[in-house]
Amino acid sequence: MSSIVVVDTTSPVPPYEQVRSQLAEQINDGRLPVGTKLPTVRKFAADLGIAPNTVARAYRELEAAKLLETRGRGGTFVGAQGDRSRTRAAEAAAEYVRAVDGLGIARKEALDIVRAALEG
Repeated sequence: MSSIVVVDTTSPVPPYEQVRSQLAEQINDGRLPVGTKLPTVRKFAADLGIAPNTVARAYRELEAAKLLETRGRGGTFVGAQGDRSRTRAAEAAAEYVRAVDGLGIARKEALDIVRAALEG
């Protein structure tokens, strides 16, 4: 598991965010399928060479986003919500297209707006 998450200690991005974003990406693109059991916080932290609280924060944020679910002593698993994330994103994108079309904004400009938002 730790080999699919890499923490760059020289990055300005906090380690918990690096872990959170890499796991979210892998859940959303299916590399970590629904039901996959994740390592314990302590094991994952030890494998990555970071503090357990860092992994715990990433797990908490992914749980809040419903991408992970904790089953008590049973462990932490990829939740079913991850399967629906791409669908929700596509629906939001379609709604955005309808909105910018209704506002008379050219689609190229609308795409530039999205790019700026993603980079900001």
